[in-house]
Amino acid sequence: MSVRRVLFVPAALALGAALSLTACQSGGGSGGAQQSAKPTQAAPAGSAPTAGTVAAPLAGTSAAPVSGASATPAANGAPGRAESPAAPAAPGGGGGDSYAYSHPCESKKLSVRVTSRAGAPSQRVIEVRNQGTTACGLGYYPLLSLGDSHSADRGKDVRPLVPSGLGGAPAYPVAPGRTAYAVLDLNPGGAGSGTVSGVDEVNVLADGDHMPVAETLNFPLGQGAKVLRPKLGLYRDSVADAAASAATADRQS
Repeated sequence: MSVRRVLFVPAALALGAALSLTACQSGGGSGGAQQSAKPTQAAPAGSAPTAGTVAAPLAGTSAAPVSGASATPAANGAPGRAESPAAPAAPGGGGGDSYAYSHPCESKKLSVRVTSRAGAPSQRVIEVRNQGTTACGLGYYPLLSLGDSHSADRGKDVRPLVPSGLGGAPAYPVAPGRTAYAVLDLNPGGAGSGTVSGVDEVNVLADGDHMPVAETLNFPLGQGAKVLRPKLGLYRDSVADAAASAATADRQS
């Protein structure tokens, strides 16, 4: 064998091995090519969050949980009452009793009704509902007078007796959407004679301590109403409790 033939055989073997290695690394194999791992790229700054991420709260919103209803003591030493969750308060506002004590109710945010009490012909129910979005405070009782709707002289109006010995918080708190009740008994003694003549209406000011007299509302008493030493109770959460309070009235309002 010549020297040229000896050199040719190893060269041929080396070329074949190189071709075989190239075929294994290419995508043309029967088993399919393996994909190479690529480094994960971070999302560009300012891009929208993808699924599974938590976006930050919008500006101006609060992440604090909303508290539920809670029982708080009522004014005048009455038993505690459950308050409904307050509606969203205006900036700087609040919804609890402590807020109401320092924020008197505004007449424009109240609705006032006077109705007869079923089963008690001499009694009238004064309903004062808070239609605002925050709690507010009323006085202990509404300011009432009874008179003649056809007379310009209010000097003869009759003022009801009210409970004495009042103390405690200087306001009756009313939560948003809640109603305060007061009961007026026109003739608690049930006397058939000696009643005041010419009285046919009741004048109601929801809060005589903080509202001007010009905001007084007038309601007819209805035909046949008899008035003699009328009594007015304190604001309460129910008509029954308000009527019980009226029975204790013993001093001039």
